[in-house]
Amino acid sequence: METYVLVVAGFGVLVLLTAWLPMVLRALPLSLPICCVGIGAALSAIPAVAAITPHPSLHLKLIEHATEAVVVISLMGAGLKIDRLIGWKRWAVTWRLLGIAMPLTILALTALASTLLGLGLAAALLLGSSLAPTDPVLASDVQVGHPAEDHEDEPRFALTSEAGLNDGLAFPFVNLAIALAAGGGLAGLSWSHWFAVDVLWKIAVGAVLGAIIGRALGWLTFHLPNLSKLSRTGDGFVALGVTCLAYGIVEAADGYGFIGVFAAALALRSSSRGHGYHRKMHDYAEELERLLMMVLLVGFGAVLVGGGLLKALTWQAALFALIALLVVRPLSGWIGMLGSDRALEERAVVSFFGIRGLGTVYYLAFACGQATFERADLLWATAGLTVLISILMHGVTVTPTLRLVDRRMGRGTESSQLGLVFTAPPP
Repeated sequence: METYVLVVAGFGVLVLLTAWLPMVLRALPLSLPICCVGIGAALSAIPAVAAITPHPSLHLKLIEHATEAVVVISLMGAGLKIDRLIGWKRWAVTWRLLGIAMPLTILALTALASTLLGLGLAAALLLGSSLAPTDPVLASDVQVGHPAEDHEDEPRFALTSEAGLNDGLAFPFVNLAIALAAGGGLAGLSWSHWFAVDVLWKIAVGAVLGAIIGRALGWLTFHLPNLSKLSRTGDGFVALGVTCLAYGIVEAADGYGFIGVFAAALALRSSSRGHGYHRKMHDYAEELERLLMMVLLVGFGAVLVGGGLLKALTWQAALFALIALLVVRPLSGWIGMLGSDRALEERAVVSFFGIRGLGTVYYLAFACGQATFERADLLWATAGLTVLISILMHGVTVTPTLRLVDRRMGRGTESSQLGLVFTAPPP
């Protein structure tokens, strides 16, 4: 039988599982990503599948663009489902996570990679900055529900908004690692150029241009004369068009496309906040994201076994992964929220559930395609193990942990995903 026919049939099974598995897993201490990785690992045990499963480093462009696609679609979905208006007080926990917790995480992971793994500054910084962001794709179980559900608990909102922004905000540090690797170290680096261009300019272009695009498309969608409104089409795939347009224009203007897409989604949502069409666009983006996520995670499970992703793993790398997930992220998140008025249980949830995933894979593929990094096989193995442990650990603990917190706080259970209502957002 032709391989093509088997691939088509297998893809059909994957599409069906995309629809069915979330319903089956809703009440279980398991997650869809765990099942996907398990399916991929099981398939790679078949000799014929293992023979055609390469190491990710052999197909950097393919890995880069595939993970890029699912991340930007996830960012659009995240932006569309946030009900809360952006503001300094309303997003206070988010700013703390972005401005304090994330830089602390990058600094700690870079130092840990240098001392524990023996990596040079460029490779250590790449590993630290790739693993620092909370992944918008795999964090769906700890994010807010659908648009206009009239409640956004603080932990879910914080993790959703953090995941929406920190992938783009990791880019300056990834670019710094690339510059260090390409220039041979600190001696050839222009700090003023890095700060002016990679930090200030590209972030500003992403945020401002993305917001302008979102507002313009929001006007076309909701505020044209009735016969011309895009919302009258009822087509959810308009979200895909907004995603691609915003990402392409921001990238062409030399900004960070990840930030641009999220900013566009927030601006589009604010154009007519209560309109039911947001739900259709969000649902389409969510379904497409889930399908792409399953395909990529099945591939991730396959390369773990058949592709030899973990062959370069050492006990130091395994220890690094555990410290990154169990110490660095929780401690950095906790420090970031010191002085806030959130309950201790909520701080613990936000600090612990910094899920690592496909964004990490994207950054590694992107950077390794731009410059040569020492011990790249160790970078891939360490990042791969960290993502795997995060998928397993967070996937198993998210449902019982949040339900336990809910019971301890004496709150109802009405969330669309896990049945939770946390404290009301600040006015």
